[in-house]
Amino acid sequence: MQAQSDNAKMLGNYVPIYVMLPLGVVTVDSVFEGNEKLTIQLQVLHAAGVDGVMVDVWWGIIESKGPKQYDWTAYRNLFQLIQECGLKLQAIMSFHQCGGNVGDVVTIPIPDWVLIVGDSDPDIFYTNRRGTRNKEYLTIGVDNEPLFHGRTAVQIYSDYMKSFRENMSDFLKSELIIDIEVGLGPAGELRYPSYPQNQGWEFPGIGEFQCYDKYLKADFKKAAANARHPEWELPDDAGEYNNTPDSTVFFRSNGTYMTEKGKFFLTWYSNNLLNHGDQILVEANKAFLGCKVKLAAKVSGIHWWYKAENHAAELTAGYYNLYDRDGAEAKSGPQKLVQQVLSGGWKEHIEVAGENALSRYDSTAYNQILLNARPNGINKEGRPKLKMYGVTYLRLSDDLLKETNFDIFKKFVGKMHADQDYYAYLEKYNHSIGPLEQSKPKIPIDVLLEATKPTEPFPWDEETDMKVDGSPAN
Repeated sequence: MQAQSDNAKMLGNYVPIYVMLPLGVVTVDSVFEGNEKLTIQLQVLHAAGVDGVMVDVWWGIIESKGPKQYDWTAYRNLFQLIQECGLKLQAIMSFHQCGGNVGDVVTIPIPDWVLIVGDSDPDIFYTNRRGTRNKEYLTIGVDNEPLFHGRTAVQIYSDYMKSFRENMSDFLKSELIIDIEVGLGPAGELRYPSYPQNQGWEFPGIGEFQCYDKYLKADFKKAAANARHPEWELPDDAGEYNNTPDSTVFFRSNGTYMTEKGKFFLTWYSNNLLNHGDQILVEANKAFLGCKVKLAAKVSGIHWWYKAENHAAELTAGYYNLYDRDGAEAKSGPQKLVQQVLSGGWKEHIEVAGENALSRYDSTAYNQILLNARPNGINKEGRPKLKMYGVTYLRLSDDLLKETNFDIFKKFVGKMHADQDYYAYLEKYNHSIGPLEQSKPKIPIDVLLEATKPTEPFPWDEETDMKVDGSPAN
């Protein structure tokens, strides 16, 4: 096995596979029923060559009893079982509500003491133009407002991560935990909750802007005044959740989104989201400084209306991704979107990992994941190719473990490992976290810059004169 492992390291084609654990593996009442069934399931995953598992560590469970009253007992028991089964662990700092998204089979709200603050001040939640609140995640408008028993939202997230490090220090030192994914919004993703199913959104609706709470309203008015346009207001012409782009004034051809006012708003909307991510990731970096883990953030694959000129569904989510900003019936383009994200990440020297959106058990779905994980295949001569850092499969279930389904899954795992035996890949995870490199300056919201042409979706392979997607370089 050691010789094969060394060969896999040489080839650089090994893509680790993790499996997401069930959402309710720790109950809303902070109970982990470490039953025999789960133990067997984890052992089966390990025997199949799976590298590890991913689990949500819910804020709504851990700090449910009151501010800074953390209870990590159930998760410590779960982590111990995972370690005993020989698997690695990706832990998600889940600061959002479970419930209301695709696949949410249990409900785990954010802590009650936070919801009580919202009873007297409902503007702590994301709000659409009609005033409908979304209690899935705190609005980024309160990131720096000391509304929560003297703490800001960012301070709450920071304290939580510091407590996690203190209480899971043994698992961090033993290198059971290899990744810390930092939740940055609804479903853990860095985005606005622009397409909530629990408010009636249906695919492929464009969604709605979520910036009409009093805190973000005030921030926009201040920004507009600083840009010498105090008369500008938040959009009132962008439609509703299930509209198509052309049915709105904002997104239609040459609509508001193309005007100076529209570009100003979209830049402000997007920049606020980026600032939110920056702040929390800085706190995560401080909390886990020196730990031998990787920090990760999650973005959403909003592929519907991707082929439309307006990219409406991305814009309402906060992704200002137009054709001049690098950026089906629903004009959906999932494969092109994946290519753009991978290309953008690699261009910035960021390791990019993936996760499937829906559970599939067929070879067609697995082959698509393989294509995305290694867009230019495997180089048998030993020169490393561009590839994903890892893939997390959604999720562990009885259906996955049915004999026929699991046989296909095991073949998929082998292909992701480039047909090499399992190894711990310790050299990838044996580096302590250092200080976080700050993001590049955002586009100033008072200056509308000339757009630049988009880059190629993938870099060139100079030896073969091919793009890494396989097409000629011309």
